[in-house]
Amino acid sequence: MLRRILKGLATSRALIDADEALRHARELANESRHGEAIARLDHLLSARPDCVDGLVLRASIKRAIRQLAGAAEDVGRAMELAPDDPRCVFELAFVTYLQGDRRLALEYCERLRQASPGDERACTLHAHIQLGGDHYHQLLVRILDFVKPRTYVEIGVDAGDSLRLVEPPALAIGIDPEPRLTHPLRANQKVFAMRSDAFFASHDLRAELGGLPVDLAFIDGMHHFEYALRDFAHLERYCARDSTILIHDCFPLDRETAERDRRYTFWSGDIWRLIVLLRKHRPDLAVHTIGAPPTGLGLVRNLDPGSRVLLEHYDQLCKELLSLDYSYLDADKAGKLNLFPGEWEKVRTLISS
Repeated sequence: MLRRILKGLATSRALIDADEALRHARELANESRHGEAIARLDHLLSARPDCVDGLVLRASIKRAIRQLAGAAEDVGRAMELAPDDPRCVFELAFVTYLQGDRRLALEYCERLRQASPGDERACTLHAHIQLGGDHYHQLLVRILDFVKPRTYVEIGVDAGDSLRLVEPPALAIGIDPEPRLTHPLRANQKVFAMRSDAFFASHDLRAELGGLPVDLAFIDGMHHFEYALRDFAHLERYCARDSTILIHDCFPLDRETAERDRRYTFWSGDIWRLIVLLRKHRPDLAVHTIGAPPTGLGLVRNLDPGSRVLLEHYDQLCKELLSLDYSYLDADKAGKLNLFPGEWEKVRTLISS
């Protein structure tokens, strides 16, 4: 009896020590003290070589600092112990991608997404591998720096991360019914806490911009096609021919994450329909979808502030596009959404003309 009690206490102590080692290693990794974190896990795994948590964590740290051979070895051992553990499959997909096997990495992502539908990390990695370009936020930084707009309008402000990128002397206006700003606005920035439809019905945007047209706009509001359509049509009225309108979430990952009703954290909604509509009904526009993870970035040029096609035929256009099933994209999603490489040197050519 005493022996069993002592054995149980020893086992409990080992579990506590393992939890403490994992917690400490995570803290060290978060502080970018990667070598110390790995050493802490080395000590743990020398005593507990079957600790899946330790193997996965060490693999993720080695992957982060590009020790890919060691990361692959750790995740391979973890997979032997827990082949269905989503963390193992995710790390295996990530390491495989970094080692250059894009096809196999996508297979692992798909395996993980089938086992855990809507898994945000798996969806994000899948999208990054699929699109391959700069992240949309990084691309927005580059576009702002290159265009140097006098005026910028953003629909869908949320925490204000992208609005904060706009430096003086540019005038920046944000529109969002429930902004959740995490930083104070600068003197050159103003946010209207209202729906975009209400804003355009009650405000003269050109007057708010000191009589200037919209040089650059970013639509990132409701993830429903008809809202983005109205936002685009309203914004175009205040643009010039050489202005640029950007539209987020134009390249959906799959049917499930492109549904109109949100089911998962990773969600693009049906904004893709706007790209299809503009390419069909506004052939005068230059419409591209930039391969910017996670869900693409529409880029529209050659704008016509005098056009009223979209607003005058709004009901008919909505009926047509909302009846279009997602399967329309199955045969050639990249072609139908005019996917363009997301590398900055190539994107720059679109806004240089």
